[in-house]
Amino acid sequence: MSENNSSSLIAASATGLAGELTESGHRLHARVYYADTDFSGLVYHARYLEFLERGRTDYLRLLGVHHTELAGGILGESIVWVVRRMEIDFKSAARIDDVLTIETRTAEISGARVRMAQSIRRGKDLLIAATVEAAMINGAGRPRRFPSEWISLFQPALQK
Repeated sequence: MSENNSSSLIAASATGLAGELTESGHRLHARVYYADTDFSGLVYHARYLEFLERGRTDYLRLLGVHHTELAGGILGESIVWVVRRMEIDFKSAARIDDVLTIETRTAEISGARVRMAQSIRRGKDLLIAATVEAAMINGAGRPRRFPSEWISLFQPALQK
């Protein structure tokens, strides 16, 4: 196999693992494993935060915004994302072996903050509805504005 074909296969696999961009944002599928559940056999409430985080991270990844590059100083200094506010409405519970769909879309973006609307579904059943406000800060904890080219990446989701 040529080096280019090998690289293409690796990129395709990574994209598949990262879900897919949609007209309104991003969609990711995840299975519930035993480690995600509590003694009752239901998904432990804090594990939903991890599913939501995967959705946001892979949404950013497919948009071309990579955490490792930010931390490495691609914008001239080390930048990290922080969650500023999170609202979660628990509608129903997931169980072991359920396949969940995590959907993420940009609800609002301004300056150094982005608000994302997220949901977790099992089939058509809404299990979790969440709104997450995240910001970018530098190593000293100071807010940093989004580069203008990033705002355009988030725009298609804002128009839906």
